Amino acid sequence: MPSTPLRILLTNRALDQRAGTELYTAELALGLLRRGHLPVVYSPRLGAVAAMLRARSVPVTDSLTDIATAPDLIHAHHRVPAMTALARYPGVPAVYVAHDFVHPDDVCPRHPRIARYLAVDDTNRDRLLFVDGIAPEQVGVHLNWFDAERFPARTTPLPARPHRAVVFSNQAVEHDGFLPVLREACALRHLRLDVVGRGTATGTDRPESLLGQYDIVFAKARAALEAVASGCATVLCDYAGLGPMVTPENARQLRRMNFGLRALTSDHRIDLVLATIDAYDPEAAAAASMFVRHDAEMEPAIDSLVETYLDV
Repeated sequence: MPSTPLRILLTNRALDQRAGTELYTAELALGLLRRGHLPVVYSPRLGAVAAMLRARSVPVTDSLTDIATAPDLIHAHHRVPAMTALARYPGVPAVYVAHDFVHPDDVCPRHPRIARYLAVDDTNRDRLLFVDGIAPEQVGVHLNWFDAERFPARTTPLPARPHRAVVFSNQAVEHDGFLPVLREACALRHLRLDVVGRGTATGTDRPESLLGQYDIVFAKARAALEAVASGCATVLCDYAGLGPMVTPENARQLRRMNFGLRALTSDHRIDLVLATIDAYDPEAAAAASMFVRHDAEMEPAIDSLVETYLDV
């Protein structure tokens, strides 16, 4: 237990679905609670993730008037809830974390009490510096994480030849976008292709129980990080474009991009998808998984965030 627990207000635009920033917020809140701190979560849109946090004894609200005691610090995501919290609690300092380069909710707020701006990757660091005009001395990078306890290492090696693939994405929809291209490419390589995500009404609360069933995973960002950590051969792919297969040679660079937008540089073309499938290498996937499990584990990342809170 810390000698002086911090009361930390976390803001997020929504807590209704199990997706990127919602899960980041939930994992952080529970990690702070484990360390003896006092997290409180504010979001104007509540739902399943809010209910899960409340069941674990984390206070959650959609109205800051319900919180009479001012926090010691605001950990803010998303412009509108961040500015709402800063207006509600005059004098309280904040850390703002940028998660998305293009989403309108991630337009960076400017406020004198935001003492530190953190980006989850180099892409968002560049946005903070060169789009939002934040001073370099206020900007840092705090890379995304995965939960090593929830996503254990693969216990059996991948097969020499892939048999099953999955699209792990909420943006995949049938008969549109990139999914039909992936289906055609996988059929040409005699791969069974499944889809896990809200866009096809196949979302799951427990992806960790599914990923181990697949040899190849098509995903980006957090989903890709979890797939690599789980030992799957992971191809970066989503609505924005197609990226490479994650290998031990490119894993460090791709992690600096959060396995996301900046890495999705190719079109969704059949020949390019086939080339990434043909890059399948069980030993390379295992080595990439080992790197991620060493470099991206959640608990040290939360410890580092707490050090930033104390500095602020």
